[in-house]
Amino acid sequence: MSQFAINLIFVGGSFLLYIGIAIWAKAGSTKDFYVAGGGVHPITNGAAIGADWMSAASFISMAGLIAAGGYANSTFLMGWTGGYVLLAMLLAPYLRKFGKFTVPEFIGDRYYSSNARLVAVICLIVASVTYVIGQMAGAGVAFSRFLEVDATMGLIIAAVVVFMYAVLGGMKGITYTQVAQYCVLIVAYTIPAVFISLQLTGNPIPGLGMFSTHTESGLPLLTKLNQVITDLGFNEYTADVDNKLNMVLFTLSLMIGTAGLPHVIIRFFTVPKVADARWSGGWALVFIALLYLTAPAVASMARLNLMTTIYPDGTASAPIEYEARPNWVKEWEVTGLIKFEDKNEDGRIQLYNDSEAFKAEADSRGWEGNELTVNRDILVLANPEIANLPGWVIGLIAAGGLAAALSTAAGLLLAISSAVSHDLIKGRFNPNISDKGELMAARISMAVAIVVATYLGANPPGFAAQVVALAFGIAAASLFPALMMGIFSKRVNNKGAIAGMLSGLTFTLVYIFVYKGWLFIPGTNNLADTPENWVLGISPLSIGAIGAIVNFAVAFVVSNATEEPPVEIQELVESVRYPRGAGQASDH
Repeated sequence: MSQFAINLIFVGGSFLLYIGIAIWAKAGSTKDFYVAGGGVHPITNGAAIGADWMSAASFISMAGLIAAGGYANSTFLMGWTGGYVLLAMLLAPYLRKFGKFTVPEFIGDRYYSSNARLVAVICLIVASVTYVIGQMAGAGVAFSRFLEVDATMGLIIAAVVVFMYAVLGGMKGITYTQVAQYCVLIVAYTIPAVFISLQLTGNPIPGLGMFSTHTESGLPLLTKLNQVITDLGFNEYTADVDNKLNMVLFTLSLMIGTAGLPHVIIRFFTVPKVADARWSGGWALVFIALLYLTAPAVASMARLNLMTTIYPDGTASAPIEYEARPNWVKEWEVTGLIKFEDKNEDGRIQLYNDSEAFKAEADSRGWEGNELTVNRDILVLANPEIANLPGWVIGLIAAGGLAAALSTAAGLLLAISSAVSHDLIKGRFNPNISDKGELMAARISMAVAIVVATYLGANPPGFAAQVVALAFGIAAASLFPALMMGIFSKRVNNKGAIAGMLSGLTFTLVYIFVYKGWLFIPGTNNLADTPENWVLGISPLSIGAIGAIVNFAVAFVVSNATEEPPVEIQELVESVRYPRGAGQASDH
C-alpha cells in the first residue's frame, strides 16, 4: 500500500470520526452551542482542554522552534505551561462562579458597561483571529505534504471539516470531538518520539533519552548535537541567552496571554460547578504534560537527525550529494517547504550558518552561502520519515498534526462566533432576539469567521508558533488585566477598565506593527525586525508583557481619579472571589 493511501486512511478516518461525533452531539439550544449544556464531566473537559490548548503551534511548530533555537526557544515551553497553571489557579474557578457564557459578558457585567463589553469583544476578536491564522497555517503545512495537495487546497479542506463539525455541533460537538482529537494527537506525537529515542539512544522514554548517550557516537546526545552544529557555525544548542530581559518578558507575555485567551477560558464554563472547574484544570495539566514533557526531546532529536542527514559522517567535511539526498527531502521539496539552491555548483548540500562569524571558514571550504532552506514547521511532521519509521507511523502523525490544528481552530472560532452573536447581536443590537435566532446568528458568525481565517491562513505573517505568540501578546495586554482586576480589585471601575484595555491593546499593536514592518513610520525606511532596532532589545513577540503593565497602570490611575464602582458591583466582586456555589450559566 502506498504512503499516500495510508495517510488518506488515517486522516480520512479521523475526519469521519469528528463529523460523526458532531452529528451525534448536535447543539439544539444556545446553551448547548456556547457551553455544551453546562454538564461536561471534569475528566472529559480536561481532555478537551488539552486538545484545545495543544494547537498546531504546540504539536507542529513548538518543537521546530526549539530545534532551531535550542535553549533560547524553550521560552515557548515555559511560558505556555506556566500560563496554563496561572489560568487554572487564578482565573478559571472564579469566572465559572460568575456563571456567564463568554469573557466579554463577564467584563460587561463586572464593569457595569456595555461599552466595556464592546471593547472586550474587539480585543477578543483581534487576539483570536491572530491565533487562528497560526492554526490554519499549520493545517496547510500538514495537508500539503500528507495529502499531496498545495497549502491553499489544504486550508480549504481543513475549513470544510471544521465547518461541518463546529458549525453543526457548537461547543457540545466541539467538546466531544476535541476528546477524540486529543487521543489522536497524543498517540501520534508519542509513538514516533519513542521510536526515534530508541533509535538514537536505546531509551524508550524520549524525555530521558534526550539526556542519555547517543548510541552511534558514545557521547551524550546533547553533546553530540552541540558538536555537529557548532562545527557548522551555529551556536551551541544548550547555549545561554544573552538578552535575559527579553527572555523574561517573552515568557511572561506567553504566561499571562495564556490566562487571557478566551477560547480556553470558555471551556471552564462547560462544567456543572466550581469544584469541577478546578478538577478540569488539574486533569488538563496531566493531559498537557504528556506532550510538553516530550517536546524538548523531539526537538533535539529532530535537529540531530536533520544535520546527520545532510552530513552523514557527523562532521562538516562531507556534505551529502544532492542527487543522493534521501526520499524524505525529495517528498518535502514538492511542497516548497524545503528548498535547495546549489550556489557553488558542487552538487552537494551545504547547510550551515552563513553569518559573518562563520564566513572565513565557509570561504575556506569553497562554500558560497547556505544552500538549504527548511521551514521549521515541518520538523515534527517529517521526523518519522527522517528516521525511516513505518508508513503507518507517518499516517498517524499526519492525523495528529491535523487534529491539533483543527481542535484549537474550532475553539477559537467558537469564541469569535459567541462574541459576535451573544455579545454584539444579543448583548448590544437586538436584546430581544429569540433563542433560535441567536443560535442561527452564532452559526452564521462561525461560518464567516472560518472564511476569514482560511483567507488569512493562506498568507500567515510568520511560523505558526510565532503568529500564535503575537496572539498571546495581544491577549496579555488587553484581556488578562481586565479579568484579573475584575476578580481581585473592587476599586477598578468601568472607565478604568475601558481605558486600560484600549491603552494596552493600542500600545501592543503599534509596537508589533512597527517592528514587524507592517506599519510605515514617516521619516524612516521601516524599522527591521532585528534586536538592534527593538526598544531595549524587547522583541515584538515579548511586548505583550509591557502592554499588560500599561493596561494595569492606566486602569488604576483612571479608576482612582474617578468614582468608585457601585456598592452592588463591589459585593459582586467579593462573592466571585470566594466561590461557594455552582453558579449556573445564564443567557443574559
